[in-house]
Order: sequence, then structure tokens, then C-alpha cells
Amino acid sequence: MTGLYVHVPFCLTRCGYCDFNAYAGLDHLRGRYVDALLAEAALWSEAWDGDSFASVFLGGGTPTQLDTPDLVRLLAGLRESFRIEPDAEVTTEANPDTVDAAKLGALRAAGFERISFGAQSFDRTVLASLERVHDPDSVRAAFAAARTAGYHDVNLDLIYGAEGETLASWEGTLAATVALGPEHVSAYALTVESSTPLGRQVAAGERPAPDGDRQAEMFDRACAVLGAAGYEHYEVSNWAKPGHECRHNLNYWRRGDYLGLGAGAHAHRGERRWWNVRPPEQYLETVARGERPIGGFEDLTGEDARLEEVLLRLRTTEGLEASAVDADRAQPFLDEGLLERRQDRYVVTERGMFLANELVLALT
Repeated sequence: MTGLYVHVPFCLTRCGYCDFNAYAGLDHLRGRYVDALLAEAALWSEAWDGDSFASVFLGGGTPTQLDTPDLVRLLAGLRESFRIEPDAEVTTEANPDTVDAAKLGALRAAGFERISFGAQSFDRTVLASLERVHDPDSVRAAFAAARTAGYHDVNLDLIYGAEGETLASWEGTLAATVALGPEHVSAYALTVESSTPLGRQVAAGERPAPDGDRQAEMFDRACAVLGAAGYEHYEVSNWAKPGHECRHNLNYWRRGDYLGLGAGAHAHRGERRWWNVRPPEQYLETVARGERPIGGFEDLTGEDARLEEVLLRLRTTEGLEASAVDADRAQPFLDEGLLERRQDRYVVTERGMFLANELVLALT
């Protein structure tokens, strides 16, 4: 399949842990930015004319920071520039505080059939530690409004391991998530990136780094709680009710082709990967000149592609062809129960998923 990713860099606030290409205080650019997205789509239209897009994903940033009419015309314009399949999975990410019943209803009517809420936690103390501006009640209200609007495919994004979060607090977040009953749950261990405010605070000794052992415990609790609630753990950080796996992300993990639009967006086709310029103003200026806003690219060698295949495939329960891995290297992990052989494929067990990156390094 082929996927279409659209990056929207606007946010209500910039969280200290975030290293995405996202900005607060640039709302005055929103209308021009949507115009530029549609112009960039037109610049790529002919080159991707032979592709049929099975997914569209608006990420960020906070796509729902855009005005409703702009989101509606954006999706309509993408359908004009590209061949988007009638049953394509169309997703937008959303901050709970940027949507209401009217907005969600309008987006659902326009063709956004899947929504992903950045809940992060149902503990106010943890949300404050993460510098999130919403509270747990905002998540519940946004979720209820999505159901009223007719959404039957909702994801909640969670983060675990923030400063001050206990195992009991995390269990409370998991229980609150299960109580809402979303079709999909993404749960990510908090990571510290050196370029972020949190990274600089940790480096200066002003805040503690996440406790890896505690995060491992939290991962185990997520596996147990979500598994008992009927969610299938199909990728290291993702759980879904049967039939509700994120098709857009599965395409990434299968090394499928995808086009990225917007400031800092990445794309992949064949063995070439490229990315757009990151600063929104530079992106706007480049597109206004009628140029594709490519900031750089790389062509993967055969070995690079093989290593990437191992890295991505072993993150999912689809696993990897056994012939792609040296059997002697795999055997110790089979013995430890971190890896298992399913016919002609190696699959990381749930125990091994938390160590997926280490496994990949050892196997390659």
C-alpha cells in the first residue's frame, strides 16, 4: 500500500519533552500553511499519479489547531491531487482541548473516520510533569464527543515513565483508558532527547532521567491490562482491538512507500528517503516559489535496507523471515524466550518487545 502523511506543526504549547517539528505561537500562519500544503500536493501530483493511497494521516503538532473549514478543504484538496482509495483510512491527531462536538462532527462528515487523541495520562500530576495543558476530564469529554459524532475508530496516545509517576498511577491511567474503550491504544516510554528543554534539564541535573526498570514494569502492566481487555499487542508500542490496527503505521513498519507533505515531513519510495525543510516559514517561502520543499535525501544501499527491514519487522507481531537472520545469533534469544520461531519467521515475544532495539542490534 501507499500512505500519505501531512504534517501540521502548530500547537497550543510546546511540551518540554517533545522533539517533533512543532511550534507554539505561529497561529497567524495557519491559513497560509494550508494553502502551501495544497500547493505542495499539486507539485507532487503527477509524480505519484500511478499510486493509490490507502491511508491519509494528519500528524503534528496538533492538526486540530487548524480551523475546521481549513481541515475540510485540506482533505478535499488532497483528494483532488491524489488517487485516495474510497475506503482509505483517514486519521487526524487531536489535542483534547482543540475539539468539540461541532468540530468533530464536521470532520467526520468530511471524511476523517479515525481520530487519535493525545491523552498521555489520566493523572493530573503526571500531565503537569509533561507540561500538558489539558486535564483528564478534557480527554473524557473529547472522547464522548467523538462517539457522538460517529467515530468508531479512536486511538488514545499514552506516555509512561514521567517524573513523579508511580506504578499505581500508571495502572490508574490504564484502567481509565480501558473504561473508555477506544479501539486502539498507543503507549510510549518517555524518552529524553538532548535537543529538548527536558533533555537540557536532565543533563544539568535539574530533573531525573526516566527510570528504565520502572518503565519496564509499566510496560509489563500495559501488556497485562490491555491484553486482558481484549487488545492485541501488534507492535512494541501499539495495541488494538481486532481489525483496528493502524494501517498507516503498519505501512511504515512494512517499509512501504509513503509521501510526506508539510514542514519537516518525511517520505519514502523504493530505496530513496527524503525530507522537507523544517522551519515553517522556510517551507512556506519554498512552496510559494513553486519548488518542492525538499531539505535532503538518502538512497539506501542493499545492506542499509536489510538492516532497516530487520529493525522495523521485529517491532511487530508479523515478524521477520528466518532467512534474514543468522540462526546462531537468534538461538540465545529463543532460549531466553525473547524470540520465537513461527514456521519460517522469527517473532519477538511480548517479553522481548521492550528490548526490541537491543535485539535488533544483537541479531544484525
